[in-house]
Amino acid sequence: MNEMIDYDATELGKVEIAPEVIQIISGLAASEVEGVAGLSGGVVSDLNELLGRKNLRKGIRVDLNEQMTIELALNVHYGYHIPDVGREVQEKVKSAVETMTGLIVDQVIVRVEGIRFPQQEKGTEPDATQRIR
Repeated sequence: MNEMIDYDATELGKVEIAPEVIQIISGLAASEVEGVAGLSGGVVSDLNELLGRKNLRKGIRVDLNEQMTIELALNVHYGYHIPDVGREVQEKVKSAVETMTGLIVDQVIVRVEGIRFPQQEKGTEPDATQRIR
């Protein structure tokens, strides 16, 4: 994944796109989908986020072999239909990467690694009328 993608070459030179750029675009697109609680990048990434260091590349792998494959590991908010959230993430990521880079995305693989539950404020009782979306 350390390879640069040769995108465009002219008499002035060439344009290269780093895989890290594709990771960031994918992370931003996925985080905009309703129901996505965040990307899951393992214990170290989750600890960094708790410390206030946000990493938009965590939980995303870009494979540039014969086809471009983007794999995302994410957490979903409790109460959302996981297949619908996954499909929307696939569509948004593919569209964002292709629009911004002009490259063709062959596959977007979404792996749901966790569910994020709503946080209860200390000392409050859950509202019985509160509904799940």
